[in-house]
Amino acid sequence: MGNVPSDLRYTKEHEWVKIEGNEVSIGITDFAQNALTEVVWVELPEVDSVVEIVESFASVESVKSVSEIYAPVAGTVIEVNESLEDSPEQINEDPYGSGWICKIKTDTDIDVSELLDSASYSALIGD
Repeated sequence: MGNVPSDLRYTKEHEWVKIEGNEVSIGITDFAQNALTEVVWVELPEVDSVVEIVESFASVESVKSVSEIYAPVAGTVIEVNESLEDSPEQINEDPYGSGWICKIKTDTDIDVSELLDSASYSALIGD
């Protein structure tokens, strides 16, 4: 059903999270981009904006629908993937690489208890 790298964490809303200290990179999973089909536009969050956990902070529009992106952690947006503005198809082509959406820095330790590991996410999507 989809590529589910074992070094990432996942949300039930189909975002992936790469944790590096108190910074996380975020994107949507291969399963999500496949369900959306052709991504045509991405609304990125503002750098320095503060997001709360499970708050909608970005969106991805495809030829089929618009999907909200929910923050898997609370913190401050420190970087966005501006290349998506001109090339949103990167989300389809390389969701775990060049298709990343943003990076968030947290003020506290990251609670991974609400995030799924690759086996749990694979079970969620029926892989």
